[in-house]
Order: sequence, then C-alpha cells, then structure tokens
Amino acid sequence: MKDQGRSTRKRTGGRLKHASNKKRHQLGREPAETILGETRVQYIDSRGTDKKVRALATNVAQVADGSEVSEAEIENVVDNPSNVNYARRNIITKGAIIETSAGRARVTSRPGQTGQVNAVLLD
Repeated sequence: MKDQGRSTRKRTGGRLKHASNKKRHQLGREPAETILGETRVQYIDSRGTDKKVRALATNVAQVADGSEVSEAEIENVVDNPSNVNYARRNIITKGAIIETSAGRARVTSRPGQTGQVNAVLLD
C-alpha cells in the first residue's frame, strides 16, 4: 500500500511516530502515463462524489498563444523533465515539451487528472 499521507520524517530529519493506521483515502494509484495516440479516457471515482477523467491516450491539445486558444494536433513529445524515459516513450505529463501543429508547447494541465492536454506555446 503506497502511503500518500504525512511524511515519516520531521523537518530536522528525525523520525515521526505513527499516530494512526493508513486510511483508504490515502491510497495511491498507478500513474496514468498518458501516451500519444487515439483519444482514450477512463473515469475514476475520487473522494466524495467527484469523478476524475484520466486520459490514457490523446493526440489533441488546447494550445494558448497569448489570449488566443486553439486546438492543435500533437505530433511528438520532445522533452519531459519529470522522467528522462518519458520523452522516448511519448508519455505526456505536466511540464512536458510537445511538438504540435501550431509549434512547440509546454503542457500546463495534468492529463492523468483532468483528461485533457492544455499547453502554452514557447517562443
């Protein structure tokens, strides 16, 4: 069980004692690892009555250029600072640099949490 709760260490580096057992809402899930391809989404129950839309694959991005927002097709993942292997595997996460039909853009949304790719054009 992956713990998404409080850290096991203090600010100073000392260990913290467990005050309680792990709760179900602290459970972590496997990462979505949104790949480049035909759009596929998955709906997941989240805490309370909310639902999360998880993008498993997508090839469309909402690209912002100043005040204009347009839809562009994703051609390639150029760089992904969250993991060096993600660019090679064409996995899209927040912060990834993608090549679109409108030009290079940085992803600002979290496709595994919102189900869509929002990006801002780079100069």
